[in-house]
Order: sequence, then structure tokens, then C-alpha cells
Amino acid sequence: MDRLLFPATTAPEPERFDLEIEIRPADIDELGHVNNTVYVRWVQEAAIAHWRAAASPQAQKDLVWVVVRHEIDYKHPAFPGDRIRARTWVGPASRLAFERNTEIARARDGKLLARARTLWVPLDPRTGRPCEVSQEVRQRFSVPDPGAGSDRGHGPAAGTRARLGT
Repeated sequence: MDRLLFPATTAPEPERFDLEIEIRPADIDELGHVNNTVYVRWVQEAAIAHWRAAASPQAQKDLVWVVVRHEIDYKHPAFPGDRIRARTWVGPASRLAFERNTEIARARDGKLLARARTLWVPLDPRTGRPCEVSQEVRQRFSVPDPGAGSDRGHGPAAGTRARLGT
């Protein structure tokens, strides 16, 4: 008798958001390719563009976001003249840490250049303190977590701070 060892999930795939990026002359380092720090900027630019395109005006007024952790795997270099596509989508969230994934690819052939996982924390722009989000924001910018709300041990004290939506 055939049995499923793992039940099929019916959770919808998170929406992907694409941002086309042009390499600037200042992005090129002494090795003749895009410097690794530029990928961090691209990850942030994709997240900001997605937030501005998908969040309600009220949510954008009520929240700003800070990065508390970046993890980036660099696969292949980007060079002057390449067109870049950053594709981002949301992942699971704990109470205050929201995961976002981003893939950076060369637009002409889809070659994966880098993959990133970033944790963002929502802040109240009036106080600068972490805050809860509305149910609307939670539903739009996270997916159900089979691990039941873990932020994988990376709290808001870790990493760099970069504002989203400011």
C-alpha cells in the first residue's frame, strides 16, 4: 500500500517581486566586477521596492523596518554591462522578526549570482522601538512557519540596521 510519508501542503507559494537593476560605475571594484557590498544594497533596494509596491499607505505610514541579519551566498560575479534582476519574497515570521529571501541573477540568462536571507524587524517610526504589525501586514509579508514562530535564534540585537521604507 502506498502511503505519503509527508502530507502534501496546501500553503500557497509566496508572491515573487522582481526589481531590474543597472550596475553603476561605482559598483565595480579593483577586480573588475561588482563589489560584494553592492549585493547587500541590492537586497535592501528590492525589499524597499516590494514594501512600497505591496503595503497599504497606512502600513507604510505606521511602520519602518530595520535589518537585523543578512546572510548572503555569492555564487558568480556580476560585471559592467550586465543587467541584474533581484527577485524577493517573504518567508516565515516570529513575533518581531520577518524573514525575506532574495535571489540576484543576471537578467539576460537568469544565471544565479547570489542568494540572500534577511531578517527584518518592524519599528514604530515615532518611537524607534520594535512594534507589533497589523494582521494585514503579517498576512501580506510572511508565510506560515512550520517551525511555529522561531526566528532561528537571531534576535534584533544582531546584524546591521537598514531602514525599510524611509
